[in-house]
Amino acid sequence: MTVFWITQLVETIGVSQVFALLPTALREMGVPESDRIPFVGLYSSLLFVLGLPLVPLWGVWADKISRKAVIIRSAVVEAVVFAVAATAHEPWQLAVAVMLFGLQLGNTGVMLAAIRDVVPRARLGTMISLFGAAGPAGLAVGPALAGVLIDQLGWSVSNVFVLSSALSAATALLVGLGTREIRPDVVPQGTVLRLAFGAVVGVLRDPAVRRLFAIYGIVFLANQVSRPYTPLLVESLLGTGEGLASGIGLVMGVAALVGALASPVGGWLGDRIGFRPVLVVALLAGGVSSALMPAMPTVALLAAAAVLLGAAFATTGAMVFSLLATEVPSERRSTTLNLVYLPLYVAGIVGPAVGGGLAAVAGAGSPFALGAVVFVAGGLTIALLGRRGSDRVPVSSGTAGR
Repeated sequence: MTVFWITQLVETIGVSQVFALLPTALREMGVPESDRIPFVGLYSSLLFVLGLPLVPLWGVWADKISRKAVIIRSAVVEAVVFAVAATAHEPWQLAVAVMLFGLQLGNTGVMLAAIRDVVPRARLGTMISLFGAAGPAGLAVGPALAGVLIDQLGWSVSNVFVLSSALSAATALLVGLGTREIRPDVVPQGTVLRLAFGAVVGVLRDPAVRRLFAIYGIVFLANQVSRPYTPLLVESLLGTGEGLASGIGLVMGVAALVGALASPVGGWLGDRIGFRPVLVVALLAGGVSSALMPAMPTVALLAAAAVLLGAAFATTGAMVFSLLATEVPSERRSTTLNLVYLPLYVAGIVGPAVGGGLAAVAGAGSPFALGAVVFVAGGLTIALLGRRGSDRVPVSSGTAGR
């Protein structure tokens, strides 16, 4: 758990720094202001282009061959990608680096499956939420650390990416030397393509899993529509001078940090009152906070709204993964937990593109309004499904309903 937590933390530190500094990097490369806003959305979409076709395969490879190898592969790719970003001097070179990120995706579901195989069910929600806190913590530390390194110590954007590359290489060694292989209870038999296709079909045929996939895809769409434009909201309040990197770090970093702290609390509540009620509240809170962000007149108030959004997003992810980890049979767990990223990748491609077009027409605040609508729609959908009793999980002896 500790090794996986650190691995997830380092990954999200690096990724969050790339996207927090993306508008600044594009401006330093001489991209005209009229092109910079749509470029932010376009580049954010590129992350998922290469990753999308590989989504069904990583879980199969992990269960058939080695979960450790799949996780180490991600860390090695991250080290290479951050190094490419550090040496980029032209917009197309930075685009290549962002696109290559897709090759490192597919490790989170494998780590979650390994954790699920060793955690007692009565503590599953809490432990998955603790692991899930690593992502928001990395999103917090990354921009904040970049702000200190750039504004206080005089580092360049490239040097920040070099540090992330070195940390990623270290996590590859940490996973290789610091963990044991955790094999699934049932090792899948057959060709990789047949198993991957079967996993996709299994998800499509399972109504409960299908709904959870759809909800998480909706939530990620809401986040991806608006998140790339958070630095631009900060820029509109502070200008482009000194202190901008620190302001971005405050808004994006503090919000993600509180999200990391809220995620285990959501898991603890989910273990006791059920994962779905907590999921509904998190989705509705995400809608409210997303609507508030572009209306905030100061950086402090913008950070406060971002805090609520970060907590809502982190809690939503923890609840979805907890539901999947309890409802999916062990022989399909790794593949299903990796396949949950399929709608995420689709949303990751569509969301920034939609947000970019909307922002170019109606300003950087408009994607947040769209994100609010999507969050609320997801919350109402889950609430209505629960009311009809069509998506309930049986309560087992000694545990809360999940």
